[in-house]
Amino acid sequence: MKVILQQDVKGQGKKGQMIEVSEGYGRNFLIPRKLAVAATADNMNVMRQAEEAQARRVALEQQAAREYAQKFEDITVHITAKSGTGGRLFGSVTSKEVASQLKKEHGIDIPKQKIVMKESIKSFGTFVLKVKLYPEITGNLKVQVTEE
Repeated sequence: MKVILQQDVKGQGKKGQMIEVSEGYGRNFLIPRKLAVAATADNMNVMRQAEEAQARRVALEQQAAREYAQKFEDITVHITAKSGTGGRLFGSVTSKEVASQLKKEHGIDIPKQKIVMKESIKSFGTFVLKVKLYPEITGNLKVQVTEE
């Protein structure tokens, strides 16, 4: 019996896959628990349409990520901070502050988790941070930290 998995099933396959299972396993276990549906022509068309919709959605997300990466080349985020002793920062600048200032200055809402910082910024100057927008798509964001 051929079935289309609706959820991941351990030892059988991932969601959306069409697999061959024994008649009893499919009819008595997978289908009643809504883990799978029978591989009829209608269900196969629905599966194919869902795959096409997913491919379109991924393509749109990748295009948007590339556009953001291009925007980041021209953007500089300005952050003012208190100075401590020796021309260093009093405290540090974190990815949370960079994300909120980016939204405030340029209207771009990026989650702080996507801004890659090895460690927080602890001195004045201009820094280039990587922003992970999508797998394999990153942008470079310039951050300028000045004295308050």
